[in-house]
Amino acid sequence: MTTLTQTSHPALWLDPKSSVGSVEREQLLEAGLQLLPVATLQDLKLGLARARLVVIRLMGDTGLLEEVRKLTQAFGHAIPVLCRVERNQFELGIEAMRRGAYHVLSADDWSVDAWRSALALAPTRNEVPKNSPQTFVFVDPVSQHLLELARRVAQTQVSALIVGPTGAGKDVLARVLHDASPRRNGPFVAMNCAALPENLIEDMLFGHEKGAFTGALKEHRGLFEQAQGGTIFLDEIAEMPYHLQTKLLRVLQERKITRLGGNAPVELDVRLVAATNKDLREAIANREFREDLYFRISAFKLSVMPLRDRPGDILPLVSQFLSNYGPDDRQIRLSERAAEMMQQYSWPGNVRELQNVVQRALVLSNSDMIDEADLMFDEWESHATEPNKALELLSVPAVVETTAATAIEDGALSTAVKSSEYQAIMAAIRSSSNRSEAAKKLGISPRSLRYKMAQFRDRGLPLLAAA
Repeated sequence: MTTLTQTSHPALWLDPKSSVGSVEREQLLEAGLQLLPVATLQDLKLGLARARLVVIRLMGDTGLLEEVRKLTQAFGHAIPVLCRVERNQFELGIEAMRRGAYHVLSADDWSVDAWRSALALAPTRNEVPKNSPQTFVFVDPVSQHLLELARRVAQTQVSALIVGPTGAGKDVLARVLHDASPRRNGPFVAMNCAALPENLIEDMLFGHEKGAFTGALKEHRGLFEQAQGGTIFLDEIAEMPYHLQTKLLRVLQERKITRLGGNAPVELDVRLVAATNKDLREAIANREFREDLYFRISAFKLSVMPLRDRPGDILPLVSQFLSNYGPDDRQIRLSERAAEMMQQYSWPGNVRELQNVVQRALVLSNSDMIDEADLMFDEWESHATEPNKALELLSVPAVVETTAATAIEDGALSTAVKSSEYQAIMAAIRSSSNRSEAAKKLGISPRSLRYKMAQFRDRGLPLLAAA
């Protein structure tokens, strides 16, 4: 008889088609899933109070998922939901994740390993926003293999180094390493080593005592102390100043930290996850990165592939972004041609570029269907080999009708007015309450938006008044 462990997950099990057999129940129990019986409303109330997740089987649509989410919210709970779907209903699985399921399994998959992997990813109950979408996607076989490897690494205490191109999702994988680890209930603290001035990084990481320097009016716990019992994630670690690499190495070796201006060392219980988009071997050869620190942080290396090398993730990610940024009152979909273009594009900017393209498409689209004309890729500035309809507008002079309010005399001006970039920016400004909101919709910084507006102004293009 399988015995329960401290890692067991009490779960409400809803399957309108069939009940769980004794053999399957034993396999679930071995994986760590304890099924809670529900026969009455009182049982349901007690179950919702105890359950760490809800497992439901979907039959053709996401109706049951929606009902479960409404029910749990009615009782004041936010419980992770795992959905089971038939193997041939791939689109239903994607829709379930878009609707808030944290994971999807095949309805006939009873393997212990698959369920252990799924349970390891389960968010902590009541820490899940009630309307939060899925935050990561591992659909392509390459991504599924990486997820399984990350799950195994997460169960250990070794430091992990995540490598991959900019915008590929290294921060997402770092979060998976934390959420799937025994430290999942502890803090997850992240810092981008390239985002702070050199003189602030040391204070951010290691903290200071009151009076340690001018302006230190009170003590400050650094990120290592804030991450006690959890995970600290250092993104773009190759950008860390060389002299601070020495101090970081000492902290990792001794598992102790001393604040600036302090004398008493603080014992650390922290797991380090680092990430970089650079070749650290080359950085070592150029004396930009310490070799001993490299071996300390890379006990296990995980490689995130570019988005073009995991095409199975593209459309699920699009679905997720449409849910995140689309209107709340209706569902926006891709046309067949737009989906083809998404899958054929090389995505030099990876997931971050995909997110930007989806946000722009939502601005440009005038219906519930995003078509090829609504797609504006970043690569047009570097002469993409397969330009879409929006790119063609940039190279073919267009005829712009003259109105009583506006007379356009310059042919180059005509081309610019018709360009997708100009149209997208003007549409974003029209639909936003201020320029910062417009920049967010476009996936660019407010500074970049101001620069673009200045370019348009220099060309004599008509601009909307600032909100």
